[in-house]
Parts: sequence; structure tokens; C-alpha cells
Amino acid sequence: INNLTGLLYLHGTEYKLKHLSLHSNYLENIDHLLQCLLGLQGLRDVTLRQDGGDNPVCRSPGYWDIVMESLPQISVLDGLDRLRHPSSPGISSLCDIPGGLEDYVEFLLSSDTSHSEAVKGAVATPRIDKVLTQFRQQIASEAATDPVTQPASQSSTAADLPHPINEERLRKLEHQVSQLIQQVPVCEKSYIPTQPVVKLRKAKRDTDHTSESECESGKENKKHTRILKQSSIMTSSTTTQETKSTRSDSDHEIRKLRTSKSAVMPKRKSAVGGGVQAAAQTRKAPLRAAKTSGDGKAKSTQEEETYRTIVVERDQEMERRWKAEQAVRKLTEELKCLQTKVSEERDLQSMAVHTTDRLKELLLKERSGRSELQACVEELERRCQSVTQQLEQARSSEEQHKTALRRLEESISHGDALRACQQAEEMKRYQELENKAAALKRELDIQRASVHQHKDKLQQLHELLASREQEHRRQLELRLQPGGADFREAVAKEVALVEQKHKQKEAELLEKLTEGRKRYAALEDEFRMALTIEAARFSEVKEACDHMSAELMELKAPLAESQQREKKSASLVQELTAMVKEQKSRISELIKAKKDAVTDLKNRLYCLEGEVEQSRRQKLQLEVLKKDQARLMSQLTAQDSVIDGLRAERRIWGQELAQQGASLAQDRGRLEARIEVLTDELETQRKQNQRDHDALKIKTKIMDDQTGTIRKLKESLQERDDQIRRLREEALQIQKKFQQQTEEEAGQQAELKEQLAHLNLRKNELKQQVEDQDAELEEVRRVYSDSNKKWQEKAELLTRLESQVKRMKENFDAKERQLLEEKDKATDAHKAAVEKLRCVDDAFRRQLESVQAAHQAELLRLSDEKQTQIEQANQKVFAVEQEMRQLLLETDANKRIMEEKMKRLTSVLKDFNT
Repeated sequence: INNLTGLLYLHGTEYKLKHLSLHSNYLENIDHLLQCLLGLQGLRDVTLRQDGGDNPVCRSPGYWDIVMESLPQISVLDGLDRLRHPSSPGISSLCDIPGGLEDYVEFLLSSDTSHSEAVKGAVATPRIDKVLTQFRQQIASEAATDPVTQPASQSSTAADLPHPINEERLRKLEHQVSQLIQQVPVCEKSYIPTQPVVKLRKAKRDTDHTSESECESGKENKKHTRILKQSSIMTSSTTTQETKSTRSDSDHEIRKLRTSKSAVMPKRKSAVGGGVQAAAQTRKAPLRAAKTSGDGKAKSTQEEETYRTIVVERDQEMERRWKAEQAVRKLTEELKCLQTKVSEERDLQSMAVHTTDRLKELLLKERSGRSELQACVEELERRCQSVTQQLEQARSSEEQHKTALRRLEESISHGDALRACQQAEEMKRYQELENKAAALKRELDIQRASVHQHKDKLQQLHELLASREQEHRRQLELRLQPGGADFREAVAKEVALVEQKHKQKEAELLEKLTEGRKRYAALEDEFRMALTIEAARFSEVKEACDHMSAELMELKAPLAESQQREKKSASLVQELTAMVKEQKSRISELIKAKKDAVTDLKNRLYCLEGEVEQSRRQKLQLEVLKKDQARLMSQLTAQDSVIDGLRAERRIWGQELAQQGASLAQDRGRLEARIEVLTDELETQRKQNQRDHDALKIKTKIMDDQTGTIRKLKESLQERDDQIRRLREEALQIQKKFQQQTEEEAGQQAELKEQLAHLNLRKNELKQQVEDQDAELEEVRRVYSDSNKKWQEKAELLTRLESQVKRMKENFDAKERQLLEEKDKATDAHKAAVEKLRCVDDAFRRQLESVQAAHQAELLRLSDEKQTQIEQANQKVFAVEQEMRQLLLETDANKRIMEEKMKRLTSVLKDFNT
């Protein structure tokens, strides 16, 4: 099931549901469970988990505590009581506890299942005693309802009911018998005894239960069974079967007595029963006389029948009375046994109630002691919190000092970094300007060299032109005079030949010229490509050289800055580390001394206060123990009296209770063992009181001795406070010194700014020089353009001359050969110039490579030096960090030592309180 709404109809005081088993179900909602069980006021035992079968609500954390707190009427949950002990089935597990005792069931339980925690006040004993007596009588009545003792209840019920009709009938019968005895003659005596025997045997089948003898025996038994009145009504339903068994037993016994012809009468009878028996005996003598006289006389058959019926009825009444007397005897014996059992159970219950009361008182005492200990612990925690707050304040002040020092160090390092950055930027600008100036100088040198080369080429060309003009003039001088016949013929012949040759040569030359032009165009293309490649290579080399020189200058500037910075930082770090070490050593020594003094004083104060409180508690405990001792002595005397009474009863009932001797001996041994345990506890408590008294004396002496030491410690504390004030003043002086140093550094920063202004002026001058060099470069370019124009004019002049030479074909063959040779020479010279250019290029490359190798070597050397310097600086920083780590470890160790001291103090106080 997963729903308990049906239990809502059982809420209220009119329902007495005590045990509820809900294991192996699907109850999930704890709120629904509590809502359905809260109104069951008679509920005592609930089972939600048993033998592996549980509910989903049992898996929720803390469900046991929640259910026990929310349902105060429950005493057992899942087989565990409120102290989490396994519950034993006892009085609380009975399903038929009488009405009026539900509120006091917890006082009847044993110490294992007691509700001493739920009950906090004192118990009203008169009402409980009254209810307990009723409960014991009820248990005695329940014990009397066993199958062995059922006849007693039957007889008591029979005794309670009056029978006036039977009494009147008996009186009439007695009167008739007396009359008949007087009338009947003696002769009939021999005839009478035979007939009643037969009638008596026939009458055994239908015996009446409401005879006068049975009523009298019930009245006699009523004196001994007054305690069983309440339970007789409850067990009335089971009396019919038990009466049959007792009737059969009594018939069997009657048969035995008849065979032996002996009648046994009960020892104890009431006055009425005795009178009736005497009347019966008086009736026997006249009956015998009637029998003797009945032989002589004969009566009518009707009178004989009436006489026989009267005699049969009398015999039946006698048999019934004898049966009742036998039943009364058995019942008296069983009653004695039951009374002994009831008395034993009462004694055990009284002992249990007494032990529960004692346990409750002890638990109340323990609760009061626990509350006192909790108050002491709270006071100690408050003091510990105050001490920790003071420690936190001291630590916060120390942290403030440390943060102030760190801020000063950070401000100094920040100023150094700013100065270094400014210097590095200035050096970078200076190096860039120098690099630009060097590059411009190199370009000027290259342009000058190219101008010189062009000038040399122009001079060579002028010389060639002059030489050619001279040769032309010589040839003109050697030439024939024009106008003559020979001249004309020769000219005509020569013109014809020359024309032919000229045509041939012209064709060849045209072919060669086209090939030469093609070759020249190819060479020009190759030369242009070579020049572009060389220009690209030169530009790359130049850029690499500029980059390397810039990097070199950049590295030189930070190297110098780093060297200066390292020197300054080393000096500053040394000074700061020295100052920090001194201050930290002083602060740590002062803090340690102050903490040790404070902790020692507080430990002693706590110890003294704890001892004083313990002495007070022990005094209170002594008084309580004295009261307990007096109460226990009274209880012991009461128990002794109870034991004496039990022994007297044991002597009286020793013969009758032989079968139960073993159980009584066990009970007696148990009681004696309890008495011995109580006496041992009393002796141990006396010894403990004596020891506590001695310890109190010793502690009072120790307190007197420690008051003087506390005064001395207070004086030392005042001295330490003065020392701390002095140290604070010294710290303020050190802070003023730091401020002065910052002002000096501000003056140094102003000087650096002046240097920066000077460098800016120098930079402007360098810019002016660069502009002048740019102007010179423009002039050189203009000169180069003019020379290039002249060279173009000369080339045009050469073309004109070549056209004139072509016109003068006849006279210019040799000149053409010479020109071809000159051309070959020019090509050779061109090749030589190209080779020279290559050699110059190779030399320039070698120079560049050597310069680059030198730069690389210098860069490697500088990088190695820089790396060594960086490693040295890192080592210094590592040393400083190690020192700071050591200081932090020392502070951490001091903190741990203080925490361990506080833990020891708390553990000592806990042990002292416990």
C-alpha cells in the first residue's frame, strides 16, 4: 500500500490502537505518514522496516529522528526505543493493558525501554500507587483465569447468585422427611436401602448445578476469592467448558470414594454449610429407625415412591455438596499458589518501579550536569572567539603594514620601469636616426661612384670621337683631287665595284645588323634582368643590414637600460630586503612574545575558572549524593523488611510451594545480587566523595598559588604593550624615510626629463642634417640627368656619323673593318666591364657577408652577455623570493603552532570538563 488515509478514522482517545506494522509497503511521503499517524493517541509501536522489508520513506535521510520527534506518543520504532536500544517485549507489548494505565505504561517498563527522556517532571506517587495496585490485582485476576483455575471462577460466579427457591424447597423436603420418619414403622428398615442405591446411580446423569450445597460452597469460596471478582465477569464465557471438566473429575473421585466407602469432609466451612451438614446427620438416624420399622408395616406404593424420591434427592444433594467441598479444597490450594505468585510479581513490579524512578532521577541529574557543561563550553567558546578576534586584528594590522611596504616597493619599481621605457624609446629613436643617416651616406657614396664612372665613360667616348675625326681628316687628305678623268674612271670603277661589294656587304651587314640587334636586345634584356635581380638582392641585403643594425641598436639600448636597472634594483632590493628582514624579525618576535604571553595567561585563567566551576559542581554533587545516600538507605531498609516478609511467607508456604522453590531461589538470588550491587555502589560513591573532597582541597591551594602568578603576568603584559607602542613609532619613522626616498626619486625623474629634452634637440639637429643630405642627393640626381642627356646627344651624333659613313661606302670599308674591330674591342671592353662589375659585386657581397658575420658574432656575444645578466638577475630575484618564502613559511609555522596550542587548550578544557 502507499496510502494511509484509512487511519484518519481511528484518531482520538476512543480508539486504542497500540501496535502498527507497515513494513514491505510503498509508503513514500513522510508528511502523509506523519499526518495519518499523529492523531493515533494510543499508538506505541510502529514498524516500517523489518527483516529486509521496508518502505521508500525509510531510505530518506534522518527519517527515524523525524518520526520520533513528530510523534511523541510512539515509544518504539522499527524495534528500537527512543535511546536506540533494541526493545524487549514486556508490559508495553501487551494488547490488553487495562483502562486508566495508558498514561503510566512508561513507568512500568524496564530500564531498557523506559521513557525517562520524555518525562521531565517529578511523578505524582499517590495516584500512580493507586493505579499500580489496580493493575496488580488485574494481573492476578488474569493469572487466575488459567485452565487450572477455571473452577474457582465458576464457583465464584455461582456463589454470587442467590437461590431462595432452592432453600425453600430444601426446607420443605426436610420437614416432609421428619414427618415420614415419625410415621413409618420400623419393619420397613430392611427394604429401604436397596432401592435408593439404584435411584442414586440413575440420578448421577442429571445433576442440577443450582443446589443448596453448591451455593453454600460458593459462599464459602467467596471469602477466599474476593480478589477475583473483577475478572470473573470477563471470563464468564469460558466457564461452561471448564465446569464440564471439573464435573467429570469430581464424578471420578466420588466413584473411588464409594468403593472405599469413606467420606471426606472439608476442613473449612461456613456457618450455614455446617448447620446443613448437622441436619443431614440427624436425618440419618431416624432414617435407619424407619428402615427397621418398615419391615413390619407396609404402606401404600405412593408413599414409598415419595419417600424414595425424597431419599434420592437427599443423596443427590449430599453428592453435590461433597463435590463442591472437593472443588473448594482444590481452589483453596490453587489460590494459595496464585497468591504467592501474585506477591512475587508485586515485589518484582515494585522493584522495577523503584529502579525506573531511580534511573529517572539519575537521568535528570545527568541532564542538569550536561546543561551546566554546555554553559561552560559556551563561555569558553565565547572567550576563544574573543581571543581569535584579537589575533585577527593583530594579523590585519600586520597585513596592513605588509601591504604598505608592497605598495612602496611597487611604486619604486613602477618609476624605474617608466624611466627605463623612456630611455629605451629615446635610444631607439636615436639609433633609427643614425641608421637613416648611415644609409643616406652610403647612397651618396654609391651615386658619387656612379657619377665618376659616367664621367670616365664620357671622356673615353670624347677621345674616340677625336681620334676618329683625326683619321677621317687624314684619309681626306690622302684622297685624290676630284674633277680629273682618272679620278672619275677610278671612281666609276671603284663605285661599281664598291656598289657591288657594298650591296653584298650591305645585305650581309643587314643580316648581321638584324642578328646584332636581336643579340643586343637579348643582351639588353639580360642586362636589365641582371640589374633588376641585383637591385632586388641589393635592396634585400640593405634591408637586412638596416634591420640588423636597428636590432643591434635596440639591443644595445635595453642592455644599457637593463644594466642600469639591475644595478639600481640590486641596490634597492638589498636595502629593502635588509629593512624588511629587520622589521619582520622585530614584528615576528613581538607577535610571538605577545601571543605566547596572552595564550599562557588565558590558559591559566581558563584552567583556574574551570577548576573553580568544577569545585562548585562537585560540592553540588556531594550534596546530591548525600541526599541519594539517605534515600538509598531508606530504600534498603524497606527492601530488607520486604525480604524478611518474603522469607516468613516462604517458611509458611514451603511445603505447599515445593515445586516452585527453584524459581523463588532464583528470584531471591537476583534480589540479593541487586542489594550487593547497591551496597557496592554506595561504597564506591563514598570513596569518590572522599577523593573529590581531597581534590578540592588541593585545587584551592593551587588557586591561591596561581593568583600571584596572574598578577605578575598582568605586569609583564603591560610591559609588552609599551614595547609594541615603541615599535609602532619606529614603523612610522621608517614610513617617513620611505617618503623622503620617493621625493628624491622624483628629483631624479626631473633630471631625466631634462636629459630627454636635450636628446630631442639633438634629434632635431640630426633631422636637419638628413634634409641637407637629401638636398645634395637631389643635386647629384640632377647632374646625373644632365649627363644622361649629353650621352643621348652624343648617341644621336654617332648615328649621324654612321649615316655619313654609310653614304661614304667606297672609302669606308677599311673604316668599317676598323669599326668592326672597335666593336669587337668594345664588346670585349663591355665584357671586361661586366666582369669588373661582377668582381665588384662579389667583393661587395663578401664585404656584406663579412659585415653580417661580424654583426652576427657581435649579436651572439651581446645575447650571451644579456643572457648571463638575465640569469644573474633571475638568481637575485630567486634569492629574494626564497627569503620571502622563508618568511611566509615562518609566519605559517607560527600560525600552525598557535592553532595547535588552541586545539590543545580546547582539548584540555574538554578533558577537564569531562
